[in-house]
Amino acid sequence: MAATTEGVVPASTGPGGWLTSVSHACLEHASGFVAERCDEQFLGRGEGALAIEALPEFVREGKFLRPLFAYVGWCCARPEDEAALRAATSLELLHCFALAQDDVMDRSALRRGRPALHTQFARWHRDQGWNGSATRFGESAAVLSGDLFLVWSEQMLRESGVPEPALARGWPHYDAMRSELAAGQLADLVNDARSLPSWDAVLDVIRRKSGNYTVRRPLEFGAALAVGDAPVLRALGEYGGLVGEAFQFRDDLLGVFGDPDLTGKPVSQDLRDRKASSVVVLAVAMAEAPQRRELQLLLDEEFLDDDAITCLRGTIAATGAPDQLEKLIDRRVRKALDAIDDTAIPSRMLETLAVLAARCTDRVR
Repeated sequence: MAATTEGVVPASTGPGGWLTSVSHACLEHASGFVAERCDEQFLGRGEGALAIEALPEFVREGKFLRPLFAYVGWCCARPEDEAALRAATSLELLHCFALAQDDVMDRSALRRGRPALHTQFARWHRDQGWNGSATRFGESAAVLSGDLFLVWSEQMLRESGVPEPALARGWPHYDAMRSELAAGQLADLVNDARSLPSWDAVLDVIRRKSGNYTVRRPLEFGAALAVGDAPVLRALGEYGGLVGEAFQFRDDLLGVFGDPDLTGKPVSQDLRDRKASSVVVLAVAMAEAPQRRELQLLLDEEFLDDDAITCLRGTIAATGAPDQLEKLIDRRVRKALDAIDDTAIPSRMLETLAVLAARCTDRVR
């Protein structure tokens, strides 16, 4: 497949600038595609008045991390290509599907510091003065919006312009990404519902729901489209699994100790939601007996006010779990970078993968 020149960033651009340019191009592809689909389905129809505005805007708010990894996977084996960029961008619509339904499951009122889709639809219902439960309407509309994103993701991939033989190589990785996401979400739901899972159970969910879905499968998907050789695919898979785990460890730390102005979530939302996150489970495992009793008492509370949240955060910090997670993050990133060293991956992509690993695991994301 000959590489196109449209939208290709000059080779002299550093990894950070190149990634920024690629993410902007992904945004244009994704928001444009969704806007066209919304016009096809809803233009002139009253039930789609909000969807025409809300769904493209929901796409525009993303970070496009999965498309970036997918496109880097492609560029580890082939020159830049506009069709491959569109194929990689389709993964953002898959992510929008996951977010829309995840917010309903978690009853999260906010997404990226703005009202979640189900919150927007519920408010619309109330503004119209319609019958029935606005909350139930909003949740149902958000689930259906997620379904549309899922359908549109596959449609965008099929219509990307990538030749059929290349798509045939990519489908197994795309399917694995979708299946592991749903299976991991179910396992996460079970973990949150029982008293407290083991550390091994939490790691299993992290690997399936986040590690593979966020980094490993997108990288493998992009490389498979490009006919990356087996050693490169194996190296990217190992890198992806490790960085994906580190990414979730960081996300869990931010869910407890993050700045809401940076994370877009209320303070310690994961604690209020009783999430069986890695930092909570590790804290219980590392706690001395008095700390463990205090943690259990707080975690068993039906409602956690601000004072209880402050106390719970302090006890978690005192166990040493946050510091231990920081060490686990650093260790995984180092091993990930070692995994892609001394491979056939171009040096520019090695530098780019190092930048992406840092972006996934920094302390302010």
